Amino acid sequence: MTLRRPTPDRPGPGQESVWDYPRPPRLERSHFDIEVVLGGVVVARTQDALRVLETSHPPTFYLPMSCFVTGALRPAGGGSFCEWKGQAAYLHVLGGETVAARAAWYYPTPTPPYAAIADHVALYPGAMDRCTVDGEVVRAQPGGFYGGWVTSSVVGPFKGDPGTMSW
Repeated sequence: MTLRRPTPDRPGPGQESVWDYPRPPRLERSHFDIEVVLGGVVVARTQDALRVLETSHPPTFYLPMSCFVTGALRPAGGGSFCEWKGQAAYLHVLGGETVAARAAWYYPTPTPPYAAIADHVALYPGAMDRCTVDGEVVRAQPGGFYGGWVTSSVVGPFKGDPGTMSW
C-alpha cells in the first residue's frame, strides 16, 4: 500500500499551512494573548506561551504552569510517550464547579531539544469552555486524540479526521 500525502490547502495572506511545519516538530515562542475558560472561570491567561509545530497538525500551545490560577491543575493518573518530547504526565483542569478530567498534559523531564516546555502545560481545547488566541475562539483539532488549536491563521487538512491516521 502506498501512502500519499494529502493535497495541502493553500494559505491566504497571514496564514500558515500545517504542511509547511517540520518533522520532528519545531518549538517556538509565542506572544499571542492566550486565554482558557473552564466552568465559566478564566483558569489561565498568558502572552508567553510556546507553540509546537508538527507536519499535518495545528499548533499545540504550551502555557506556563505559573499562568494558571491556583488550584486549576490537579495531577491525574497515567501518562503517554512522545517520540520527540519524551514521557508525558496528565492533569485534570478545574474551573468553577467543572472538572475536565485528564484534559491537560506536561513533560516533567522533556528531551533536550524540547527542554523549554518543562514547567509548561498543553491542554485539549475541546475539553474547555473556550480557548482564545488573540481573542479568536479556537476550534479543537479533529479526532479527540491530538491537542492542536485550530484558528483562522492555519490551514490543513489536519491529521485527526477519519482516514488520516496513516499520514
